[in-house]
Amino acid sequence: MSASLGRRAVAELVGTAALVAVVVGSGIQATELSRDVGVQLLANSLATVFGLAVLITLFGPVSGAHFNPAVTLAAWFTGRKSGDGMTAREAAVYVPAQTLGAIGGALLADAMFAEPLVKWSTHDRSAGHLWLGEIVATAGLVLLVFGLTRTDRAHLASAAVASYIGAAYWFTSSTSFANPAVTVGRAFTDTFAGIAPASVAPFIAAQLVGAAVGLGLLAAVFGRPTPAETDIVVPHGETELAPSAP
Repeated sequence: MSASLGRRAVAELVGTAALVAVVVGSGIQATELSRDVGVQLLANSLATVFGLAVLITLFGPVSGAHFNPAVTLAAWFTGRKSGDGMTAREAAVYVPAQTLGAIGGALLADAMFAEPLVKWSTHDRSAGHLWLGEIVATAGLVLLVFGLTRTDRAHLASAAVASYIGAAYWFTSSTSFANPAVTVGRAFTDTFAGIAPASVAPFIAAQLVGAAVGLGLLAAVFGRPTPAETDIVVPHGETELAPSAP
């Protein structure tokens, strides 16, 4: 039996909140422990890798562990014709839950480190090369997530997705936000991981372009979609494990 839409929305809200708390909190901790920007980014990226892997493992069986409107919208787009994919109603519930969770996670991280609550970030990230970085990061993420599903390797998502995000921290100019909800949440904190509100809309636009590019690459590499691609990032909806083969 599948989890109700309400339970899945709660999982997406809590999971996205925890993810942003990890990103923002580890960034604050890193800046308090070191003045070396390279060390700060290393600490931030490692915490994100470990945290994301745990969160996908925990919440994947309930909601699919999207934690990302770009992934949710891609899941809706790829499954809209088959009748087996994510519905528009489900996407319309997931995306606000993810966004509210991201804002809550940023506020929680600020509160844990005695930072001012709801202090808009002053970290300007408005530049063409950063937008290109977001396109690349998001395209790669979408290609990975849906490629795992196409090849029946969704069970590897927790390790694969976390590893990709950790790598993309370093190989993209933008440090791989690759997530519209997380981008909005990070505008609420004037700390290491923040992004100025004026930079948010272009980042989100680049991420949506990246998602479209990722779907294009998916079609080019793997061909037509399989009948059901709703189990993103990992399969969800089962209340018990299937018995093992004798």
